[in-house]
Parts: sequence; C-alpha cells; structure tokens
Amino acid sequence: MTSPGPVTRDLLETFEDVRSRTFARLDGLTDAEYLWEPVASCMTLRSAAGTMFRADPRSAGDVRPAPFTTIGWRVWHIGADCLRGYGRFFGDDPQDEDRHLWPGTAIEGIQALANDWTRFRNHVESLGDDGLLRPMGPVAGVYGHESYLLLALHALDEASHHGAELGVLRDLYLHGFAIERRADRDEVNPAP
Repeated sequence: MTSPGPVTRDLLETFEDVRSRTFARLDGLTDAEYLWEPVASCMTLRSAAGTMFRADPRSAGDVRPAPFTTIGWRVWHIGADCLRGYGRFFGDDPQDEDRHLWPGTAIEGIQALANDWTRFRNHVESLGDDGLLRPMGPVAGVYGHESYLLLALHALDEASHHGAELGVLRDLYLHGFAIERRADRDEVNPAP
C-alpha cells in the first residue's frame, strides 16, 4: 500500500486524535452511566427487541434549546447516525438496516461506535487526496457539489464536539450531580 498524501495523512491523524480522546473518556463506562438521565425528558435509548435498544428520534427542525441526551444516545448519534449514516455518500448504506437500533449496554455500544468509526475512517482513507477533493456527485443529493473532504471535516466536527459532550456528561455523573430543570429554578441533585 502506498503512503497517503498529505491531506489524507493529516486528516486521518486528526481523526485518530479525536478517536483516542473520545474512547479514553469512555473507558470504564458502566451501564448505569450509559443510560443515566440527568434531566427529565432526556433523549435516550429505549428497550426494543432482545438485547437491542432503540434511539429516540431527533426532533424535526432546529429546536432550541436542543434536547438533553444520555451518554448512550450520544454514543449512538456519533456512531450510527453520523459516521455510519455518512456511509451512504460512499455507496455503503444497507437498505435493510435500522440505524436507530443500538446496543443497550455500555460495552456493546462502545464496540459498535468503534466499528462505525473504523468503517468511516476506511472510507476516507480509500479516497486519497485526489478523491477527497472530488465533488460527491448525485449520491449526495443537494450536497453533490460539495467535496468528500468537506464531508470528512463535517464528520470530524460532529465526532469531536459530541465526544466532548460525552466527557462533560461523564464528569457530571462521576462527581455525583444531575442538573434538573424546574419551571421556577435550577436545582442540582445527586446522581444515582
């Protein structure tokens, strides 16, 4: 295999930096943390068939403030919703797959995220510098004129900012606090 060009190399190194930070923050994650709801009405993963859970669907439109989520939902969002979802731009979109199904345990959810991360990374690597600079074309619909590099940078932005949110949620849980929004005040409550 030939060495990647400078754009591909730098992009993959940055993906690896974000991946290593994200997975370091998930190290030792318990099932209780994974599904912990720090506020009422969290978007989460809900029990479905067998050992699988179903991610709550995202709200339509630009809802402000954005709904609060559990760590499990956020792990699903980075993996299946973003990284695996972007596979469609590479022709990798199994039609019979329900991306809202996700493992209900921390260990399995982290492994599924790792699999989705590797899959997307391999797509990016396979393009090389020339392919990254090409427009995505008809497979991307209204974004067809945009480059694969822009898609990869968008994926990197999604993974890095949601990875940081995972860290904040873990910090709240590990320090024993939940923030519960009340109509008349904010109250800080201990985590379970």
